[in-house]
Amino acid sequence: MKIGVPKESYPGEKRVATTPEVVGQLIKLGFEVRVEKSAGVNAKFSDQAYRDAGAEMVDDSTIWEDSDIILKVRAPSESETDRLKPDQTLISFIWPAQNPELLEKLADKKVNAMSMDAVPRISRAQKLDALSSMANIAGYRAIVEASNHFGRFFTGQITAAGKIPPAKVMIIGAGVAGLAAIGTASSMGAIVRAFDTRPEVKEQVESMGAEFLELDYEEEEQGGTEGGYAKEMSKAFIDAEMALFREQAKDVDIIITTALIPGRPAPKLILADMVESMKDGSVIVDLAAEQGGNCELTEPGEVVVRHGVTIIGHTDLPSRLSTQSSQLYSTNLRHMLADLTPERDGQIVIDMDDDVIRGATVVHHGEITWPPPPISVTAAPQKAAAVTAAEIVPVDKRALAKRKAMTTGGVLVALVLGLLALGRVAPPEFMSHLIVFVLAVFVGWQVIWNVTPALHTPLMSVTNAISGIIVIGALLQVGSSSWLIVFLAAIGILIASINIAGGFLVTQRMLSMFTREEDNQ
Repeated sequence: MKIGVPKESYPGEKRVATTPEVVGQLIKLGFEVRVEKSAGVNAKFSDQAYRDAGAEMVDDSTIWEDSDIILKVRAPSESETDRLKPDQTLISFIWPAQNPELLEKLADKKVNAMSMDAVPRISRAQKLDALSSMANIAGYRAIVEASNHFGRFFTGQITAAGKIPPAKVMIIGAGVAGLAAIGTASSMGAIVRAFDTRPEVKEQVESMGAEFLELDYEEEEQGGTEGGYAKEMSKAFIDAEMALFREQAKDVDIIITTALIPGRPAPKLILADMVESMKDGSVIVDLAAEQGGNCELTEPGEVVVRHGVTIIGHTDLPSRLSTQSSQLYSTNLRHMLADLTPERDGQIVIDMDDDVIRGATVVHHGEITWPPPPISVTAAPQKAAAVTAAEIVPVDKRALAKRKAMTTGGVLVALVLGLLALGRVAPPEFMSHLIVFVLAVFVGWQVIWNVTPALHTPLMSVTNAISGIIVIGALLQVGSSSWLIVFLAAIGILIASINIAGGFLVTQRMLSMFTREEDNQ
C-alpha cells in the first residue's frame, strides 16, 4: 500500500507527519512512502533527506489521488476532506468529540479514519500516545515561554547588589504536560507547586521536587477516569479548588494551566479576580487555550496583558518545537502502522476486536464508530483488599526459634553419628587426614570471609584470599618425595599466582579510572 504525507495546510503549522528516519522504518514494513514536496521544510527536513531515506517526492495532487493511507498532523480541512476517496485510510488528530460535522463528512466519503487523540491511555498503547508526546513538548515549551516574558531569574541568587528570591511557579494539572513543566521549572531553580484532581499523581509530583497542593476537602472524590484522563468534579470540590487557586494566585509569580476534560470545553480555573490579585509582572501560560482556555481572560492564539499580568494563549506550542514534535509524532504513527500491519507486508488490517485499534478508529468503512465502548482498565491504583482479623495469623517467635534449634541439633547429631560409624570401619590414617581436612576447611572459611574488601570489589578480595591459601598449601607439598605431588603443587602455585597478580592488575586499572591525571608541567 502507498502512504501519502501531505504538507500541513493549517495556518502556522510547522510539523510534518513523518520524518526521513521514520520513512526507512515504514518501508521495512512493506509500504511505499510518498511525501509532498516541501512538506518537511518548516520542521527542518529537506526534500533530499526524504529521497535519501527512500521516499518519493511528489506534487500535492498526486498525494491525495494515488495514496491508500494519508498521514497528517492536523485534522483535514474542508477542501482536504473533499479530496479523500472511498476506502482510503486517514490517520491524524481529528478530535471527534469536538468535530461531529467532520465525522459526518468522513463517513459520507466512505473512508477509514483513525484519530491519534482517541488512542486509549492503557499501558499497551503508550507507544501510540501522540497526545502525551505533544503534551510533553507543550509542557516544556510553556516554561520557556513563561521565562521569556518573566522579568526575573527563575533561580534565587545572592549577589553583591542584593538578594534575588526564586520565582514561584504553580502548575495546575499534573498530567504529561504538567510533569514536563514541573521538571523544567525545577531544573531552572524555581519553587514549584502543583495541583491535580487525581491523588495518585502526588508521588510523581513530589519525586520531581515540587510541592503537591492538597485541598481542605473532607469527602474523598476520584478525579480520574478509566481512560487515565481527568473528569469533571462536584460543585463542592470545585469551590474548594477555587479557594485554593485564589489563595495561591496572590503568592506565585507564574501559573501554568493544563486542565482538559475530553469532549468538553476547558474548565475555567483562573478567574478574572484571581488575575487581578496577582503581582504585576506575573505570567500565566494557558495550555488549554485551543479548547477555550483555563483562564477566564485568555485569548486563544494571542499574548495579552491584563491587570499587569501577561497571559499567553498560544495554541501551537508543539509546533514551536517542530523538529522534535515531528520526530515524536511520526514515531507514534509508525507504531500505529506496525500494529495495523501484523504480517509486515504493507497491508493494513483494522482489527475492531483490538481495544487500541478500536478506540482510535472513529470512522470504519463509512460508518461512524465514535465513541468506542469503554475499556475495563483503570489508570488509578486499585485499593488493596481489606484483611480481616481472622485472616491474620500471629507468628510465635519462640516456637520458630525452638524448631530451628531442634533442626540444627538434629543435623549435628546425624553428623556425629556418621563420623562414629565411619571411624569404626575406616583405617586410623584416614581419620587423621579427615580431622585435618575439617580443621583446614574451618580455618580457611574464617580466614577468607574475614578478609577486608580493600580491593575494588569484595569478590576480588575473596578470590585473592583463596588463591593465597592455595599457594601456601602448594608450597608445603613441594618438598614431597612423590614427583606427581610436586608437579601438581607447582601447577597450583603457578595458577594461583597468576590469579593473584591478575586481581591486583585489574584493581589498579579500576582505580586509575577514578584518578585525575595531572598536566605535565
